[in-house]
Amino acid sequence: MEFVHKSVLLTETVDSLNVQSGGIYVDGTLGGGGHAYEVCKRLGGQGRFIGIDQDEEAIKAASKRLAEFGDMVTIVRSNYAAIEEILNSLNITKVNGIMLDLGVSSHQLDTPERGFSYMADAPLDMRMDKRNDLTARDIVNNYDEMELFRIIRDYGEDKFAKNIAKHIVRERNIKPIETTGELTEVIKAAIPAKIRMNGGHPAKKTFQAIRIELNKELEVLNNSIDKMIDFLGDEGRLSIITFHSLEDRIVKVRFKNNENPCTCPSDFPVCVCGKKSKGRVITRKPIIPSDMELTDNSRSKSSKLRVFEKIEK
Repeated sequence: MEFVHKSVLLTETVDSLNVQSGGIYVDGTLGGGGHAYEVCKRLGGQGRFIGIDQDEEAIKAASKRLAEFGDMVTIVRSNYAAIEEILNSLNITKVNGIMLDLGVSSHQLDTPERGFSYMADAPLDMRMDKRNDLTARDIVNNYDEMELFRIIRDYGEDKFAKNIAKHIVRERNIKPIETTGELTEVIKAAIPAKIRMNGGHPAKKTFQAIRIELNKELEVLNNSIDKMIDFLGDEGRLSIITFHSLEDRIVKVRFKNNENPCTCPSDFPVCVCGKKSKGRVITRKPIIPSDMELTDNSRSKSSKLRVFEKIEK
């Protein structure tokens, strides 16, 4: 299946990076290369572009799409958590911009056998990197009831988390839950019919929670933002698109802490903690999709873009 992914907030994200011809830019979630292509175009045949993705199919698709830019582009199959090691191995100490487009890609959702979607019956997989041994099936069948409750409550923000976890455990005690279709039926049985009629798809939040847990998405994001800001040169930008309130909260808090890291009590006349600001938050409010984009691409609905600018003093 061809790798198709509509880039969300495309112009807004690329504009936010203030692309300088001859600069060095990194995309930590390369996907099909949509954002990357626009950045490379603006580099005007100079500079350098590094694309990182853990999904083998994304790497193939982006390599094809960015081929016209030749040696300017370096593509690495890895998780953006390893950005420090990747840039060090390429002898890069500073970059002009970094972008992340978080969450699951359209291609991953639309390829049933990847097991990300509750809309088709397929093996429970959900790995963004197929080199990992652990799959969604392992979580569903091996996590204890309290662990399942915790991830569905925290990562899925589902008020029926306790009941869903109970139903999963009851079902797997009869026989293992092997497919997305089987898991969807178990979740449906755990949610009152009246709620199912009026809410969104009953399995959406649980699937999201399992995917986030399996791919350690929030952990990776929380541990990477400070490192990325440290790699930016003066006036370099870090632009991050989130699709989930928990991701957005992490980005917001980490950006704020990098802008104002001072831990002194508010009644101190001067700062004595010695923690210096690394720059400023460009987006006081996140940038969201236009009405036109929402009409054109319904998957952009919950997306938010936040931007941080490094200021070296």
